[in-house]
Amino acid sequence: MKMLRFRSPSLASLAPELRCTVRLLDDSEITCSIQRDTKGQFVLDHVCNHYSLLEKDYFGIRYVDPDKQRHWLDPSKPVVKQMKCQQPYTMCFRVKFYPQEPIKIREELTRYLLYLQLKRDVYHGRLLCPFPDAGYLGACIIQAELGDYDPEEHPADYIGDFKLFPKQSLKLERKIVEIHQNELRGQCPSLAELNLLQRAHTLDTYGVDPHPCKDFTGSTAFLGFTARGFVVFQGNKRIHLLKWADVNKFKFEGKTFYVIGVQREKKLVLTFHTSTPAACKHLWKCAVENQAFYKCAKSSQIKTASSSSIFFKGSRFRYSGRVEKEVIEASSKIHREPPAVHRCQFGQSRSFSSLRLSALKDSVRLSPLKPVTPEEPEAEEHLSRDKPENRASLRTRADEEIPVHPDDPMSATLTISDTAYSPCASLLPTPVEESQGRLEDELFQSPGRLLKELHADPEVQLQLQAERRKEAAMEAHRLSLCPPSRRHHQVEVFLLSTLRLLLMATGILLVLLPLLLVLLESDLEVSFLQDIRQTPEFEEFHYEYYCPLRRWLLCKLELVLEKISGD
Repeated sequence: MKMLRFRSPSLASLAPELRCTVRLLDDSEITCSIQRDTKGQFVLDHVCNHYSLLEKDYFGIRYVDPDKQRHWLDPSKPVVKQMKCQQPYTMCFRVKFYPQEPIKIREELTRYLLYLQLKRDVYHGRLLCPFPDAGYLGACIIQAELGDYDPEEHPADYIGDFKLFPKQSLKLERKIVEIHQNELRGQCPSLAELNLLQRAHTLDTYGVDPHPCKDFTGSTAFLGFTARGFVVFQGNKRIHLLKWADVNKFKFEGKTFYVIGVQREKKLVLTFHTSTPAACKHLWKCAVENQAFYKCAKSSQIKTASSSSIFFKGSRFRYSGRVEKEVIEASSKIHREPPAVHRCQFGQSRSFSSLRLSALKDSVRLSPLKPVTPEEPEAEEHLSRDKPENRASLRTRADEEIPVHPDDPMSATLTISDTAYSPCASLLPTPVEESQGRLEDELFQSPGRLLKELHADPEVQLQLQAERRKEAAMEAHRLSLCPPSRRHHQVEVFLLSTLRLLLMATGILLVLLPLLLVLLESDLEVSFLQDIRQTPEFEEFHYEYYCPLRRWLLCKLELVLEKISGD
């Protein structure tokens, strides 16, 4: 007979509400109240309801823990258990999965939010652009924000008041002005934003959230995940592009991240090293989520990923959302009146002088310069660049044109720009201070590089040989002075430690064996025993191993009893 259980109301449910602040893509903020057991999906739904957004599978909530490690808020887990920082909680609404084809986005509101995210990516150096593409993207942003060029309102240097790129030269500004005044005239904001999306999604760094790491040679690399697959950048080159069809598995152990796949019909294993175990686990989770979102045809095909090995359980994680194909199919079924899109643009009726003053006062949306919080330090490194003296130094530098290199999808190494891929340190999943660079280089030195440097220095070799001879002589002298009784004592200590280990193992077996028999043979309706019996691993052990072994033993026992009775 089963006992009925009555649960008393949880004390946590009687706790006061917690305040949560979410910073949006245009740097505005909204707040909501949550309970201690409120899950992350509630916060995401709250932001989407604020926008009246239906195509919300592309977006997520990001936060930073006290160790400056960035995370995506898990919708299936309580917010309080994920947020380890002090209240009030501060998070950011960002694009998590970049659509492979922006033209398939159904609603203008979703395209506008993606446009805001790409504008941030351009400003912070995540979206690396060749010179012609940089000019076109900058012109699209100006057209969407200011509209058509008007000589009466816009002076000759009107682009110079807006910070669009981390390295914005005079030559680039002239290119933006040329495209804005000629090619984009007459385009409404929504069309200019769509043109930016169409051009941006063809770039190699589109959708890349850079994860800094070291490869097996100790060189700095940036890992990322796009709709096409797993990518690796070094300097201004893409050195690896492993398509999702060729990726088999992602694993991590401590600070080491493994990518297991197939290239040219051969097994490929790529190894990278992160600065902290938390950064490696975050990288692994991002890899699992992107692989499931872009590779799987249905969400029912998503399997639980595990980083376990033979002797250790490791981490288990499963992406719980919809995949890209399901999102596109659901978007095609949206039939409603398009929601209003409230753009943060400047009024066309104002004169440009008043526009310039308001831009300086309100921190222009083209260059977000809000006060920086520890949770979102995105504009911190750019505050000094927008000062007049720094702008003058930028204008006096020599203009270097960035050539366009044709995209060759079959090549392993592809030069994407003359500018090195170096997004802001404050934007990386694990920011590292410059003072830690030397120590980080020492920690990430590979064994191969150390051995190579060791063999290349003859003085170091002579010192090592002298130390080895000295250590060998000291060991021989110590053994010669050691009496036989001392050696027997060491043997006895070794035997005692081995015997102690065997006794402990035997004791553990004597405790576990009765418990295993109780689990397998008894029908006790104890809650924790029932939970163990219902696990897939226990059921597999019971039906595939224990039951055949028990039948075999019973059969042998019957044969022995028959022989005894016959005799």
